[in-house]
Amino acid sequence: MVGNELVELCHEKGHDVNYLTTSKSKIENEPRYQGFFWNPEENKIDLNCFKGVDWVINLAGASISKRWTSSQKKAILNSRVNSLRILKQGLHQAEHNISAFVSASAIGIYPNSLEKFYEEDESKVDDSFLGEVTSLWEKEVDKLEGMGFPVAKVRIGLVMSQDGGALPEMARPINYYVGAAFGHGEQWQSWIHIHDLARMFLFIAENQLPGVYNGVGPNPVTNNKLIKEIAKVLQKPLLLPNIPKFAMKAILGDMSYILFASQRVSSKKIEEEGFLFDHVNICAALRDIYDTQETSESTRPDYQKEYTSQTMD
Repeated sequence: MVGNELVELCHEKGHDVNYLTTSKSKIENEPRYQGFFWNPEENKIDLNCFKGVDWVINLAGASISKRWTSSQKKAILNSRVNSLRILKQGLHQAEHNISAFVSASAIGIYPNSLEKFYEEDESKVDDSFLGEVTSLWEKEVDKLEGMGFPVAKVRIGLVMSQDGGALPEMARPINYYVGAAFGHGEQWQSWIHIHDLARMFLFIAENQLPGVYNGVGPNPVTNNKLIKEIAKVLQKPLLLPNIPKFAMKAILGDMSYILFASQRVSSKKIEEEGFLFDHVNICAALRDIYDTQETSESTRPDYQKEYTSQTMD
C-alpha cells in the first residue's frame, strides 16, 4: 500500500523506480519502472537492482493484520529481519552509489500508555509481541550503519488510506451500522495520511537524513474521536456501545492487542527538519480520502505490484 503511493510520488517528482518482488511473473521492464527478483527466505537477490540507484527504501514485512498464529508470528518477525539481512548482503556484494537507506519501522515499539507523549529518544520498549518485533527489526536496520551512507528508520503509525490498512476495516462495520469504538476508547491513535507518509520517506531520502523519525501526523486522536469522525464522513450513525476488550480477544486472539494499545507519538522531529504535513487534522484527512476515492480509482496508474509478497500494511 505504501509502496504504491511512493512509486506514484517518485514518478511525479521525476525519479525512476526499481522494485523487488518474490514473484518472477510480476517483474516488469519499463523505462522508469524496473522489477527485480529476490527471495529473502532463500537468501537470494538480483544484484542488478542496485545499478544506478541513489536511495533504498525498505517497506518489507508480513502483515500484522492477520490472526497471530504461531506461524504468522514467525512470518511477521522473519520477514522483517531476513529482508534487511539480504539487502545488507547485496549492498556488500554489489557495486553501488547508494546515498541514503530508509527503512520502515513502527510506533508499536513505544510502551502502551494513556499519559505519555513519545518522541524518538524514548528508550523503553513495549512489553508485547509488537514491541519485541519492532525492537529486533530496528536492531537489524542499525547493522547497516557504517556502510558509507546515512541510515534512517521511520516508525509508522496508523496509516489513513482507502487502499488498505486499518481504515477500511474500521469503516466497514460503520457502513453496516454496527461500528463502535474499542474498550474505553481513550487509547491514543497516532495516525498519518498515506500521501504524507510517502512524502516523508522521500523527504528523508532526498535530504539524506540519518536516525529515527516518527511516521505520524501532528495531531493524534483517541479511538473514540477517530471512530466518530469516520462515521461523520460516511454519514452513518453510531448505534452501539463501545466493544469490550474480552469480546475482541475472543474473536481475534492475541492480535486484538493492536486495537487497544495506546501510543501518543510526536511528529516534532521531522517537522524541525523542514517537513510540512499536508494533512494535520483527522477530519480534513478523512474527507480528503473519501472525497478523492472515486477520482483516484479512475485516474491513478496501476502500481498494484508485489514489491514483495511480504509488503507491510
